[in-house]
Amino acid sequence: MHHAQIDGLCATDAVTLPMAGSLTTGDLAVGDWVLSDGLRILRCLDRKTELGRRAKGSGKTSQLIAANVDTLFIVTSCNADFNPARLERYLALSADAGTEGVILLTKADSCPDPDSYRARAERLRRKLCVLTLDARDPGIATDLGDWCRHGQTVALVGSSGVGKTTLTNSLTGLAGPTQPIREGDARGRHTTTSRSLHALSGGGWLIDTPGMRSLSLMDATEGIDAVFEDVTELIGQCRFHDCSHQSEPGCAVPQAIEDGHLDAACLRRWEKLKREDRINTETVAEARERSRWFGRQVKKSLALKSRFDRKP
Repeated sequence: MHHAQIDGLCATDAVTLPMAGSLTTGDLAVGDWVLSDGLRILRCLDRKTELGRRAKGSGKTSQLIAANVDTLFIVTSCNADFNPARLERYLALSADAGTEGVILLTKADSCPDPDSYRARAERLRRKLCVLTLDARDPGIATDLGDWCRHGQTVALVGSSGVGKTTLTNSLTGLAGPTQPIREGDARGRHTTTSRSLHALSGGGWLIDTPGMRSLSLMDATEGIDAVFEDVTELIGQCRFHDCSHQSEPGCAVPQAIEDGHLDAACLRRWEKLKREDRINTETVAEARERSRWFGRQVKKSLALKSRFDRKP
């Protein structure tokens, strides 16, 4: 996208068209379908899905990542990049947007036990599809063909160095540049610096995104609860509406942890995501009230400490 015009793809060729009327490039995202008269963009068609996150900075604004995505390929590697908490964030993003989340574990060819990574990933959500692969394999287009067929749009997300550009090359027949990773922590350099749309050899469309190591969720309650079904189902069995799920009598959550049916780390990650989403989604007035409440608690604590310090 440029200041007053966009680069787009149609059935036959790539085009660059200016905007018409009050429409601006800020109204569009990669993956949008637009109506054109051949000379300019007239309007944006209704979106089927929207992938978004909280924009960087302290403001309460959202940033649209991509539009009209049918399948979100969440890409990570069978090495130090593998991070269950980060994968859960992407899965929550996908579930909240109504897209199908699929985890692709790259660099399986250089890992002595890729099946162990797949097993760990499959435990993150029920009925989750997880594939181990070599992103350079020419058979990738066939392996992922069900998601990349005509009329489908897929998007690649993940941190730098996991092989998204290599996957894009394999799925589109392009030859985009790739970068090596650091051996110490498996981190890579940013090969892709902006979101881009490509035609797939199977007839669909692919959206490639720059590497993201942080993903701040915003207004994603339904997506978070969908990923953490085991937790939300147990919470539904609690006797009290305001249960903290710590030591209240009749709470099913600590009992499930004690019985080994629920991982305590999973509960902590759910609590962290819910708290973060609540803070990111709250209004400016709610944020100010929370800040004032916190300030009052600090003053009370300092006053209490001062009284104890003065005692002989």
